[in-house]
Amino acid sequence: MEGLALGLSNAELGRELHLSRQGLDYHIGRLRQKFGARSRTALVARAYATGLLTPGTWPPRVTGPAARPLAPGTRPG
Repeated sequence: MEGLALGLSNAELGRELHLSRQGLDYHIGRLRQKFGARSRTALVARAYATGLLTPGTWPPRVTGPAARPLAPGTRPG
């Protein structure tokens, strides 16, 4: 979710998460279903609205027990 909020492309997210394009598309699709979001932008908005992403912080951070940061170098420095 952090990568989506950062605006990373599917290619960048796939490299970072070690997923194929199809695997990444699957996981983003499942997240969109779970959040009831019609687009990636709506998905990020819902993540902020539900408290999964912390408003007012940069870079975006997932909160809660499932929070795992992306590797260094993927966030603006």
